[in-house]
Amino acid sequence: MDTVTPPASTSAPITPLTPTQQRVAQHLANGLTAQEIATQTVLSPVTVRQYLRDIRENLHCPPRCKLPVLVHRLFADHQVAPAAADRPAPTLSPDQLLLLRAVAEYSDARGIAVATKLAPADQRAALDQLLADTGARDTTHLVILAHGWKLLPTDPPAQSGANQ
Repeated sequence: MDTVTPPASTSAPITPLTPTQQRVAQHLANGLTAQEIATQTVLSPVTVRQYLRDIRENLHCPPRCKLPVLVHRLFADHQVAPAAADRPAPTLSPDQLLLLRAVAEYSDARGIAVATKLAPADQRAALDQLLADTGARDTTHLVILAHGWKLLPTDPPAQSGANQ
């Protein structure tokens, strides 16, 4: 039977971030790319990528978890504070809220599709509509905005697709 593995438990306590990891994480939570973080911090891109790997490890995220999932975990584990929303939250449908949460918790398209009960062929269109409705540039920006609007949980998840 072909099924998606349920999210793994993240019951182990996270390892606190070092001050430098904290600064890199805050830049990430502010929407900067790894290259932009390197430029602003005068660190090499290789060093920034190593810090991102270390942050993933500290938060018990797999090495290849996507940035929206990592950013969500940073907020959920209270490692960085979300910025205050600069505009009111849009009105989202229950299906859009489900998609938003899935994007924040799952790194793979299949996990998102299963969590939202969307056919893979319909997932891209639904995500494009969600990005348009929220004014987000991309899925990482979407997660950042959603935390500012308090549309995503800020308690560390008992289970998370970040471990997939």
